[in-house]
Amino acid sequence: MAKQPAGPGGLVIVDKPGGMTSHDVVSRIRRLAHTRRVGHAGTLDPMATGVLVLGVEKATRLLGHLTLTEKAYDATIRLGESTITDDAEGEVVTSADASGASLDAVRAQMSVLTGDIMQVPSAVSAIKIDGQRSYARVRSGEDVSLPARPVTVFSFELLASRVVGSCFDLDVSVRCSSGTYIRALARDLGAALGVGGHLTALRRTAVGAFTLKQAVPLDDLLEAGENPVSVPLADAAAQTFVRRDLDAEDAEHVLHGRFLTASGGAEPVAVFGPDGRFLALVQDKGGKARPVAVFAETV
Repeated sequence: MAKQPAGPGGLVIVDKPGGMTSHDVVSRIRRLAHTRRVGHAGTLDPMATGVLVLGVEKATRLLGHLTLTEKAYDATIRLGESTITDDAEGEVVTSADASGASLDAVRAQMSVLTGDIMQVPSAVSAIKIDGQRSYARVRSGEDVSLPARPVTVFSFELLASRVVGSCFDLDVSVRCSSGTYIRALARDLGAALGVGGHLTALRRTAVGAFTLKQAVPLDDLLEAGENPVSVPLADAAAQTFVRRDLDAEDAEHVLHGRFLTASGGAEPVAVFGPDGRFLALVQDKGGKARPVAVFAETV
């Protein structure tokens, strides 16, 4: 008997393997869930592993809000070599002897790269320039220069270090805002120390409330061959957003796109009806809480 589609859907928390694009993972989950309505909340580079949050069916409408959440990574930075891609997949373009690097100097420059900073994304990134991905322009031979943009690095910590030939490898952990490029942190740290740097390993350990503890290896999901949704839509909303419970009258207002009294915060809020049903995301604007995405249907 053919398996049933994912229904109202929810989230799939995947532990992405290395060597695959995020779109490769989406394609496999689409086949597994028997639906085209699958998307992800934030791309991971092919060399990266770890937490990839996918939305199935109606939960795809949550993803645009999930992409704005805090993320956490474990990474290895190699000082002494810079590459065209700022990671180990690119050609080495400069090299220097970093074997004698001072840990005090490393920590000092990591501190400079912590907090609210302006970061120039890697030219080999998925950012669009006039409708075309930056990495596609680079691969076609174009010299791409992207503007700096504000990001927040909440913490940038050194876990371990070791000399590898003339290079110096750093194991680090990073907590940052969405849109922060860990490759760019590696590049900028190496540049600040005068020896160049690039990323050799990257593992995402958390996307908002979702961590590696909840993530399931992709191969395990494929081998099970079942509906991959592990976090139902209502649970996903409750875990990710501030919850607001409504009475019957306000629930009807939301379902018909009407305003509510303000929730009192800048971020979207998940609203639930008196029966516990997840209704919508609302956000304060102009002194009222306005629906930004309605998930329940009128009954």
